[in-house]
Amino acid sequence: MAERIALVTGTNRGTGRAIRTRLLADGYLVRCLNRNSCADHDDPVLADLAHGPTVSRAVAEVLSDTDRLDLLVLNAVTRGFGRLADLDPKDWDEAVAVNLTSVVRVVQVALPKLRAAGGHIVIMGSHAGVRPFEEGVAYCATKAALRAVAEVLLMEERPHGVRTTLLNPGAIRNFDDDIADTKMSVESVASVVSWAAATPPDVVLGEIELRPALLDPPPVTGLDRLQYI
Repeated sequence: MAERIALVTGTNRGTGRAIRTRLLADGYLVRCLNRNSCADHDDPVLADLAHGPTVSRAVAEVLSDTDRLDLLVLNAVTRGFGRLADLDPKDWDEAVAVNLTSVVRVVQVALPKLRAAGGHIVIMGSHAGVRPFEEGVAYCATKAALRAVAEVLLMEERPHGVRTTLLNPGAIRNFDDDIADTKMSVESVASVVSWAAATPPDVVLGEIELRPALLDPPPVTGLDRLQYI
């Protein structure tokens, strides 16, 4: 059996790093696409995902020596927060470029190799895509748009043998100094990516929601609780 190949974006830290580690343990040959090389290994191809033409060239280069791609995990993200009235246009443009446009560009280049392998696309969404919050317009809007991208991909590429999963996690301990025990660990999120990628080929996990099991209960009950879910 040929070695399975995965491409993961945004593996420098946090969730992306944990996904790379888990996929390596699962036996994948993992290619990474980052703006800067990871601390524990050198990335031969680097790309600023905010710059579209660079992204397309980098994906083609990082996959140039293989004719197949078994798994594509689109994890890279930028988080710029601020009220809409005060939001720096640069923060909005960067969020759209990294969180949304780069996803489309990476997929466009990778699709022929995904089709050749009957591969799987996992797009890392967020609770913010369906539960927006104040000062999160750029992040929430781009994550909401990813739901449409994932659903269109699922429908368009299913006939070509390519499956698409949108993974929407809640609060994650995504930084090394975050010790909040009410959030999910990056390893737990990575295990769900691994599980989704291992599902039988006649099953499509279209959208998966992950909620922290240890999150404190909301301070209200009944209908008022909806805003805390």
